[in-house]
Amino acid sequence: MKRVGKPVFFIVLVLIIALTYTAFFGVYTYNGDIRSTVIKGAEDIRWGIDIRGGVDVTFSPPEGYDATDDEMAAAESVIQVRLVSQNITDSEVYTDYNKDRIIVRFPWRADETNFDPQEAIAELGETALLTFREGVETDESGKPTGVTAENIILSGSDVKHAEPMVLTETNEYVVSLELEDSGKEKFAEATTRLAGNGVISIWMDDTLISYPEVNEAIADGQAMISGGFTAETAKDLADRINSGALPFQLETVNYNTINPTLGLGAKDAMVLAGFIAFALVSLFLIIVYRLPGVVAMIALAGQMACSIAAVTGYFSFIPSFTLTLPGIAGIILSIGVGVDANVITSERIKEEIRTGKSLDGCIDLGFSRAFSAIFDGNITVIFVAVILMGAFGPPSSL
Repeated sequence: MKRVGKPVFFIVLVLIIALTYTAFFGVYTYNGDIRSTVIKGAEDIRWGIDIRGGVDVTFSPPEGYDATDDEMAAAESVIQVRLVSQNITDSEVYTDYNKDRIIVRFPWRADETNFDPQEAIAELGETALLTFREGVETDESGKPTGVTAENIILSGSDVKHAEPMVLTETNEYVVSLELEDSGKEKFAEATTRLAGNGVISIWMDDTLISYPEVNEAIADGQAMISGGFTAETAKDLADRINSGALPFQLETVNYNTINPTLGLGAKDAMVLAGFIAFALVSLFLIIVYRLPGVVAMIALAGQMACSIAAVTGYFSFIPSFTLTLPGIAGIILSIGVGVDANVITSERIKEEIRTGKSLDGCIDLGFSRAFSAIFDGNITVIFVAVILMGAFGPPSSL
């Protein structure tokens, strides 16, 4: 193993200290009483309903409009898209098809001070705008740019209906798309021009939801979107397309605020438990492994900082994720999991030292022989994380 020079170690140490400080405390600039966020800290985390409470709102079509089940499912889909696009993952959406009601529960914003439910409802906005655009050019934040931003082929009003279906010949799930007369000519021109080497992307507001390739010119306004769909994903895409073509605007029927079920006191207790866990694990590492334990403690601090930065979004232009009490418990649990690799490696090195080998040889063998166990452990964690995302995460989280 090639030794790393001391300057490299101290450079990494400074970077970890800088990351830890900025991740927890943030970086802000002030112009008088106006504060601008450069790097978001822990205070910018959007806490879940169980910690800080939130809003309970009921949406419905305009009075006198009898929405179909497909239209209600599409409206639910657009609300889900809005919530996920804003990284509001601790939310609940229920649809009452008999009474044409959609009930939504979601937490307050991280910077909320007025706790005005009407302002919070406005965060979800109105019915989303559906657009079909040429190409799939995006900027660093995932919004359309270049040709894709400039060339809108169809809007939601040009779409008559979309539905999932199965091709009997191949048992393949596809999404069948039917256009209004207003969209047939525009779609025919675009597909003729892009056939064989182009893409028409589908957007909900500024969120990309699909980007099928154009295989042939389509002049009759009847198209099929294919691409490895399952029954669930085909229905999901159809609902999203229909939501942008809704013939009605969602209206707020009633709303009220939700008190936190456990509250900020429980959050403070969990945070304190996290600091105690970090201190105890660090103390154990230093007592048992001495200098390698100090190095492991520094790495563990960097891991914790990365976890907080991932939740906050770190940079001001990246939305924060929602953190709940189970999420805090998961971060605390990761302290023990994160130090596992250091313990395994240190123990393997100690075993090699007992055999009388040179220090360089012991370090080399210790790292190489510990790798398989560390690799297996981390792969297992990844598998479990993917399963949990698919089973309990927001729509399309995988």
